[in-house]
Amino acid sequence: MGFLFFAMSKNHHKAIEHLFRTEYGKVVALLTHKFGTSYLEQIEDATQDTFVKAMQVWAYQSIPDNPTAWLYRVSSNRMIDVLRREKKVEYREAGELQPKSTIEHSTDPFLDQTISDSQLKMIFACCHPTLSEEYQIILSLKLIGGFSNKELAEALLKKEDAVAKSFTRAKKKFREEVQLLKIPVQMGLQSRLFQVLRVIYLLFSEGYAATSGAQIIKRDICYEALRLALLLQENKYCKHPNLNALIALMCFHASRFDARLDEAGELVTLEHHDRSKYNQELISIGIRHLENAGTLDRTPSDYHLEAARSYYHSTAKNFAETDWKSILYLYDVQLKLYYSPMVALNRIIPFAKVHGAKKGLVELETLEPKNNFEGQGLLYAIKAELFDELNHTEAQQSALKKAIALTENELIKRHYKKKLNLS
Repeated sequence: MGFLFFAMSKNHHKAIEHLFRTEYGKVVALLTHKFGTSYLEQIEDATQDTFVKAMQVWAYQSIPDNPTAWLYRVSSNRMIDVLRREKKVEYREAGELQPKSTIEHSTDPFLDQTISDSQLKMIFACCHPTLSEEYQIILSLKLIGGFSNKELAEALLKKEDAVAKSFTRAKKKFREEVQLLKIPVQMGLQSRLFQVLRVIYLLFSEGYAATSGAQIIKRDICYEALRLALLLQENKYCKHPNLNALIALMCFHASRFDARLDEAGELVTLEHHDRSKYNQELISIGIRHLENAGTLDRTPSDYHLEAARSYYHSTAKNFAETDWKSILYLYDVQLKLYYSPMVALNRIIPFAKVHGAKKGLVELETLEPKNNFEGQGLLYAIKAELFDELNHTEAQQSALKKAIALTENELIKRHYKKKLNLS
């Protein structure tokens, strides 16, 4: 009985985690639209308390057929109770409780016509031009994606305490500058589009390669990011080559989900993927969007270049037939246009495939002093792979041990430990 309750509790916990990832941002966005940005702190508290209550209640009861409605209703009622206690609400003629500061707020028809999804409304509001780019990213990923400070720190290459302080300052600025989730119809959307795309990209990236925890793929986050991007595409003012390229990129990556883990749930590297498991429908959708992402006289974006690389990986018949020369070329173009230390680090693999492991190691040793890769387990994982190809067993083991020490994702850590034991 105790074991059964434990198993049920684990299943419920997993379901709650799934709902947190998919519903947290929706609830926060709906409550912010209903009560106003000035109550953002209370909205966060109410939403988090509701999820805690859900874990307690649903541990003994079945999860409701419509959990989203339950979460929204409970959190909304909690907000009303909080505001009543703070004497910031009053009754309308219909008997409905509403915050005083938002009683005059009528529905903005342009808002609903422009962006039909509450999360997209929230993302565009978080990307308000009066907020710094850092604040825009932090607010969006915290409030829409439910990112922890650790996940944000990894995504932005910052320390956790710095992220926490920035989030506090960003919320204060948001409350002061963004009174309502009101979005301009045309130019306002277009001026914020690039930042919104970056938010969606970061959302997907964390889901595709989770930086911590026991999972390598958080499909909930990935599919939510893809859904938001597809929703953006429905709006005529958001149509842009970069959006098509981003959708293509996400489709190509998502097409390989089933091949990335074996039946035991362990990590499978690209070299050993069962390519019959690749989702051909997603690959076809990705190809269509990549074809529609033509840049004409525009410079290709990061999304174009990454999508093109992922296209080669997704369509190669096997690992040996991968077009590494084209992939390396795309990396070189991206580094020339938009230099990034992590892109430079990831480039080492195709460079080694084209020029050999020995030259790859020289390239890596040249790159390392020029960039701050402190704390990056990937650096040592790549070193270990190159040393392995060169049959430098002792150096490979040393690099693997460093990679293990610096890796927070348990699945990747286990994968490195297996390689260490086999070497």
